[in-house]
Amino acid sequence: MNDTVLLFHGIARTKKSMAKLAGFLSGHGYRVVNVGYPSTRFSISDLVDIIRPEIDDAVKKADDGRVHFVGYSMGGLVIRAFLRSYRPANLGRVVMVGTPNNGSQIADFLKSWPLYRKVYGPAGQQLITDQTAMTELFGTVDYELGIIAGNRTIDPVSSLIIGLRVPNDGKVSVESTRLDGAAAHIVIPANHTFLPVNKMMWSQALSFLKDGRFTS
Repeated sequence: MNDTVLLFHGIARTKKSMAKLAGFLSGHGYRVVNVGYPSTRFSISDLVDIIRPEIDDAVKKADDGRVHFVGYSMGGLVIRAFLRSYRPANLGRVVMVGTPNNGSQIADFLKSWPLYRKVYGPAGQQLITDQTAMTELFGTVDYELGIIAGNRTIDPVSSLIIGLRVPNDGKVSVESTRLDGAAAHIVIPANHTFLPVNKMMWSQALSFLKDGRFTS
């Protein structure tokens, strides 16, 4: 196999958080590029410009292989913005993991707190549930997309903000991960923080990259 997988971490994380998933996918024959970016210092559109050279390079090196994208949390939004403007001709499949496609109630709650603004920066302000300003940035899904959501929460305060009866992973509701045009959506018993190291997530992501579907 000469397919490439590009990995994108979440906000306030580094590519180290995706290293174990990178090792897993490498072990299954993929060439993996684990993309790092300064997630808390720029807006999503600025981040797209920052990571573009690394992605262009990976696309060139893929030759006749396909290039797949896997994004955790805000990494999925970065992928959406990138593909809206710079979709590679050899695009394969896309997997989003715990991505707040319809925003996060946590971001709504915290957006005006000085500490949140300081820690999460411009992109943190773009994670709110009112996504009307973001329509132009993300475009529509016209690629093969699989979405993995978690439904285990270990944070009672976050769950209270999201809604006690609303299935969520402690940061993002299951409903918020959904996106029109997605080929498949699956919910696994996982917490948002630990999704990148969740082995069930790894095997489901691999299944979608290989076959375009999740295993039940």
